[in-house]
Amino acid sequence: MIRISNLVKLFMLTALIACSSFAIAQKGVIKGRVFNEKNNEPLPFVNVLIEGTLIGSTSDFDGNFVFSGIQPGYVKLVLTTVGFDRKITTEFMVNNTKSANIEIGLKEKTYSLDAVEVRADVFERNEESPVSVKSLGISELERSPGGNRDVSKVIQSLPGVASGVSFRNDVIVRGGGPNENRFYLDEVEIPNLNHFATQGGSGGPVGIINIDFVKDIEFYSGAFPASRGNALSSVMLLKQIEGNKERLQFKGAVGASDLSLAIDGPLGKKTNYLLSYRRSYLQFLFNAIGLPFLPTYNDYQFKISHKLGDKDQINIISLGAFDQNKLNTGIKNQTEYQKYILGYLPQNDQWNYTFGIVWKHFVKNGFQNYVVSRNFLDNSQIKYLNNDKSAGTKILDYSSQEIENKFRFEQIYIANGFKVTAGLGGEYDKYNNQTYNKIFVGTQDVVIDYSSTLEMFKWNFFGQVSKTFKDKLTLSVGLRSDANNYSASMMNLLDQLSPRFSASYAFNAKWVLNFNVARYYQVPTYTTLGYRDSLGVMINKQNNLKFIGVDNVVGGVDFFPNPKMKISLESFYKKYNNSPFSIRDSIPLASKGAGFGVVGDEEVTSDSKGRAYGFELFATQKMGKSFNFTLSYTFVRSEFEKKDKSFIPSAWDNQHLLNVILSKSFKKNWTVGLKWRYSGGSPYTPVDLDNSSLKSAWDVRGQAAIDYSRFNTMRLKSYHQLDLRIDKDFYFKNFSMLLYIDIQNVYNFKADSPDLYVLNRDASGMPIIENPSAPTNQLRYSLKRLIGQGGGTVLPSVGIIIEL
Repeated sequence: MIRISNLVKLFMLTALIACSSFAIAQKGVIKGRVFNEKNNEPLPFVNVLIEGTLIGSTSDFDGNFVFSGIQPGYVKLVLTTVGFDRKITTEFMVNNTKSANIEIGLKEKTYSLDAVEVRADVFERNEESPVSVKSLGISELERSPGGNRDVSKVIQSLPGVASGVSFRNDVIVRGGGPNENRFYLDEVEIPNLNHFATQGGSGGPVGIINIDFVKDIEFYSGAFPASRGNALSSVMLLKQIEGNKERLQFKGAVGASDLSLAIDGPLGKKTNYLLSYRRSYLQFLFNAIGLPFLPTYNDYQFKISHKLGDKDQINIISLGAFDQNKLNTGIKNQTEYQKYILGYLPQNDQWNYTFGIVWKHFVKNGFQNYVVSRNFLDNSQIKYLNNDKSAGTKILDYSSQEIENKFRFEQIYIANGFKVTAGLGGEYDKYNNQTYNKIFVGTQDVVIDYSSTLEMFKWNFFGQVSKTFKDKLTLSVGLRSDANNYSASMMNLLDQLSPRFSASYAFNAKWVLNFNVARYYQVPTYTTLGYRDSLGVMINKQNNLKFIGVDNVVGGVDFFPNPKMKISLESFYKKYNNSPFSIRDSIPLASKGAGFGVVGDEEVTSDSKGRAYGFELFATQKMGKSFNFTLSYTFVRSEFEKKDKSFIPSAWDNQHLLNVILSKSFKKNWTVGLKWRYSGGSPYTPVDLDNSSLKSAWDVRGQAAIDYSRFNTMRLKSYHQLDLRIDKDFYFKNFSMLLYIDIQNVYNFKADSPDLYVLNRDASGMPIIENPSAPTNQLRYSLKRLIGQGGGTVLPSVGIIIEL
């Protein structure tokens, strides 16, 4: 491993060479358009100011404005005009290689001129969801310490979001599982954010989204808009930039684990595009250092934006990934830990894509969205005993496809201080599965061998009405319902009515009180819906599987000591109903942890109940280029009922989550960021040594079995980590360059983990059998406990990004 001191020296040397080789005196240009957000009509005579400076401009009759000679870097614009709310834009990058193009919608004032405006400058209030909403700008995404330009890692610093071990990107929100979240990219729903996704459970180790194309993110950990369904814990809305409208531009990056190339530019006067491709080189690094698995990932992302006229715009977006994980069976002199990993981990191929078209049509007092999209996932895994295909002893042969075809229509009406949203949606979905899997249940191995095809139609409707009274009291009432034709228990829209109510009251410019109560529904995963027993019966359909329901109550208060600082305190309570209960393991499915592979392909009933509750403290100071500070603390408990109706901790019951982030900008385009995070120990289950040592059981599992009678009765020690990020920007005559060094776990904290049990082996490397004279079904391996296999190591990386 490269020493940190050497890595820092290399980074500094590269920066000095760049500084001495080129003159840095290039300037940037900002071109923008201001419009009424409800109908897209241009707004003339709007005052536009670059935040933190005295540099200003005014929009013309077509709403256009221009700044030239601007110092490159991240900037915000401040817009003011009569009859519209004051607006501060999200950050965007200005450099010398292209004009920064930005379109800004302003909101009409909903109160009389003699009313007192109490809205804080930097922090906008969301009238539909006044509580549990956080926004992230591009600099926070790009330069988050330890984030490594990965969306999933960056949002783990938000209140209520748990951060797992370093090789997982699971989004754990307020004690809910990783499959309880929904993600939207420019209004198109995408099924997952990560490579090597856990089918039925989301997650994965590396993000798919190209952060170069992201404009900003809105993250809802509660109070979801009625137009966003099938979520229990969070909704994330990712907005992309548009392509360069003047010329072709290139952007190349070398990161910690991959190479990427992005291009954008015009396709005519009314059309522009974005396109990127990325490929990892982890497989070469992993092979060089002797890791037992060799992952390779590829992804692409594109967007085409076309303006049909002043009232119509069409966006075409797509992203996809192709992932392969091969076993490194050629390692010489394998360690016990390497043999252990190779013993149970299957080989895995996975590919997926999303394709969507969004037509936005403006009318007199609002606009309409028409969204058509398709998601596709193909996931396959295979495993042979001792990884010997020639011997023919197959343990696992799994192949599955998930196909979703979706349509959504939204009508947004804005007038007289009201915002009204109404719409409907429909889906045609298909799930295929071919499974051969040897498992060990009780005292014998069992073969699960079935094929399954499931076709489903889903439909929904939604509506929401919001209004702010004199910029003090904001009320929002919404209703949604979802149904499908899977079974009679899911077909009636009245059985899944999802009402929601939000209220927010601003006492003055500093204090705001917020509240939300709602009910949400989510359909179980395809792996559960399409599961069949050994007779080919869709057993979960016979078990009358239902929508999973959550009743959610959130209350909180916001305090604004000054226009650029916010302190909030929120409490939450989530009550789960009809959660799937595992018949095989006699525990709630939602209590199981995240891992690689497949989750939910087993018999369940809709009998489990659960709860998650706690509070969050969030404080942030946004001073722009000089200094930024964020602190978030979450206390959370997450529990589900066992068969005897007593509550047990779920895998997400971390109890304490703390994140502190500091960033400081210096002269000559240097930026330094620090992030310290702390997480309470997560629950785990002790090993069933008696069952695990059986030769027939170990040959099937390749690892020890946990004791479900003592499920999650143990708890790991707390975990903490310090991350460091240093950035240096260079702006030359014809290109710009960013160098960064990102060091995760600076002080090399060793995370706690459950003890591992491996096979004892003789001098020739063969497993030792304790009782070789016993009957075949009673033979037992000699097991050995490995201590100190917890995760956690210093992870330094250097990145280079060049833009032409």
